[in-house]
Amino acid sequence: MRIGVPTEQFPGEHRVALVPASIAPLKKAGFDVVIERGAGDRAGFPDTAYQEKGAHIFASRGEVFTADIVLQVRAGEFASMRQGQVVIAMADPLGAPETVREMAARGVTAFALELIPRITRAQSMDVLSSMATIAGYKAVLLAAGTLPRMFPLLTTAAGTVTPAHVFIVGVGVAGLQAIATARKLGAVVEAYDVRPAVKEQVQSVGAKFVELPLETGQSEDKGGYAKAQDEAFYQRQREMMARVVATNDVVITTAVVPGKKAPVLVTADMVRGMAPGSVIVDLAAERGGNCELTRADQVVVERGVTILGPTNLPSTVPYHASQMYAKNITTFLLHLVKDGAVTLDPNDEITRDTLIAQGGEVVNARVRQALGLPDQSVVGSQ
Repeated sequence: MRIGVPTEQFPGEHRVALVPASIAPLKKAGFDVVIERGAGDRAGFPDTAYQEKGAHIFASRGEVFTADIVLQVRAGEFASMRQGQVVIAMADPLGAPETVREMAARGVTAFALELIPRITRAQSMDVLSSMATIAGYKAVLLAAGTLPRMFPLLTTAAGTVTPAHVFIVGVGVAGLQAIATARKLGAVVEAYDVRPAVKEQVQSVGAKFVELPLETGQSEDKGGYAKAQDEAFYQRQREMMARVVATNDVVITTAVVPGKKAPVLVTADMVRGMAPGSVIVDLAAERGGNCELTRADQVVVERGVTILGPTNLPSTVPYHASQMYAKNITTFLLHLVKDGAVTLDPNDEITRDTLIAQGGEVVNARVRQALGLPDQSVVGSQ
């Protein structure tokens, strides 16, 4: 079977689905790998590096899309897909379910890597965690580069430099990495999450956990993700959080609920209560933002406070982001392979949860619900 890796066409996307180190395990499994010319250039992986590992370089994009299996960072170019083809990518199936309908219309067997279940045996396939690690790291660097003061405590002949105070809102993978990075730079860090169970994790990486007296018993779903709360809850949360936001130099927000608009946690009034020069980095910008004033991929300045709303930070570190993504997608593909062919096991949780389209139908229950389709399950073999 042939695997095709096209150049990513999404605006600002510099990652590539496979890196040269991915080729050997795929060839060992019996696959032939073709890469579109220049697909890895923006991530720092030249064509020659792929060729040295045994991949073929195709100049024709159309030829790449004739492969039995297409691997992408972001699913797209549905018109180039063909019936019976296997497509594995990030597809934003809950946030943009219409894209899944388009893929189903092409007759492809499609998998969305965002739906990898958070279970132990799927950890090496978890693209959300991989990319969130990079986003949390880079968010702190953005904040440090924008803040008109340094992060660490310094004692110098010219006097003492007090440390910056950083507040992380949302302690998932991105939040934990942001805490760790800010601490390494010398900041005083505190963090808050609606899930009280993360308190020990926050403390383990050297931050103070901010406790708000709120009822949070139903704050986490079975997959470990935060659940959406009602507006009354968010209103109480904002009132209590205002005092904490005002005392920090940097606020990094990471709170997202899969498939839903991000909750507004930092209001315009809270921003105006921060000291001039303070910085907010909103990692939920792509979902509308946790800050009321956030504008996706724009820099907003409100009374001296700078608000950054990056939507694709992993793409700004494309070399390592591609390495991590390639490991995730390769492990996932090899999980599907049985006796040299892609075989779909309806009893396997990883396969069942990630399969979004097959046989011309949208087959994932969560995506069907998002599209307003009746409940249905169709899983077979490729």
